[in-house]
Amino acid sequence: PRRRMRVQPFPGGKPPPVAPFRIIMAGTLYVVATPIGNRADLTPRAIETLRGVALIVAEDTRHSAPLLAWAGISTPVRSYHAHNEAEQSPRLVARLLEGSDVALISDAGTPLVSDPGARLVDAAIAAGITVTPIPGASAILAALVASGLSATAFTFLGFLPRAATERRAAAQWVLASPHTVVLYEAPPRVADLLQTLAAAGGAERRAVVARELTKLHEEFRRGTVAELAAYYGTTAPRGEVVVLIGGAPPTVPDHDAAARRASALREEGTSVRDTVRHLQKEFGVARNEAYRLAQGT
Repeated sequence: PRRRMRVQPFPGGKPPPVAPFRIIMAGTLYVVATPIGNRADLTPRAIETLRGVALIVAEDTRHSAPLLAWAGISTPVRSYHAHNEAEQSPRLVARLLEGSDVALISDAGTPLVSDPGARLVDAAIAAGITVTPIPGASAILAALVASGLSATAFTFLGFLPRAATERRAAAQWVLASPHTVVLYEAPPRVADLLQTLAAAGGAERRAVVARELTKLHEEFRRGTVAELAAYYGTTAPRGEVVVLIGGAPPTVPDHDAAARRASALREEGTSVRDTVRHLQKEFGVARNEAYRLAQGT
């Protein structure tokens, strides 16, 4: 015979109350651009965001305090910089996962661009947290659009290495770029940077030194690398500096030399395919022209 299960009644005849629960939605990490000089460049959206988050993390709280006070922002601020980002990033991600919104700012301009913040953004993304940019001022773009150099394509390298060997190698890379190159440099090293570029073969390259952007003494000094190196060799710039170097001029292929090289390669028995590769690499001739020369037609 089957055994019957006896159901024990709840004490008092009622089931115990179920503990209430709630779904916690993760907060958002806002990457907020701040002015590079002129406070009026702080956007209304940035102000609204900084007022609405639970916490602002700033590269230097003392530096950011006057700007936040000027904008009427009383949100709590915590320090976040290169020396504590490894320690602070997990704590901030935990707070975001608890539902708090956090804003990241740097001393000036857009965070992460030659500034701390990449570790926090990467950790937030890995945790599935939404990262939202609040665009604004950028010294790179401000310098570029008023420089007079091509802005169609450009490369930003930040600060070049300070060690002499690495600095010379980086200078060669800068001068080989077909695009405008934008650099940051500390004022006392601007002359050295320009002299390094001149010595690497870029003396006649167009260049611009942009200084104190958006501030009272904003200045753009334009000329060749050699001219600017001579000027700043005797006149050290003050304030924040952006250096822009014009792209390398396009090379004009030497078709006669390419034809002689193609003839020599054919005599050596080099395949058409390899001959084309040599001609393109050595002389920069177009692919169809390289094929014509490789075939001797």
